Amino acid sequence: MTEYLIYFNQQWVGDHSEEWFRGRGPLAMAVINEMKDAGVYVFAGGLEEEPEKAFSADATSGTLMITDGPYVETKEFLGGFTVVEAPDDEAAKVWAGKIAEACGWPQEVRRFKPQPKAQR
Repeated sequence: MTEYLIYFNQQWVGDHSEEWFRGRGPLAMAVINEMKDAGVYVFAGGLEEEPEKAFSADATSGTLMITDGPYVETKEFLGGFTVVEAPDDEAAKVWAGKIAEACGWPQEVRRFKPQPKAQR
C-alpha cells in the first residue's frame, strides 16, 4: 500500500456563507468515517487560516533560526490535508473525488516516496 497526500490550498475554497460551510462538515465527516471503515485513513485535518500564526525553522545557514510567520511570503497556503493508504493511484483518485465533493472545493493528490528500509 502507498500513502497519498490529498490536500487543498486555502485560496481554492472560495467565498461561501457560514450556513454553506456548516452544511459541508457532516459531508466531510461522512467521508472520513468511510475511509476509516475501509481501512485507508491515516490522518486528516484543517489548518488555521491565519498564516501569520505560523512559525518557521531554518537550519540552512548552519545555525538554526526560528522565526514567526511563514517561511516565505506567498499568495497561496495549505488549508488542510488528508493522508490515506491506498493500493494504487486509482483508489487514491476515488478518495480525493469523495473529499472534493464533500468539501466543495478542489483537492490535489501526491504520492509519498517509499520509506527506506530500516537498518538492523
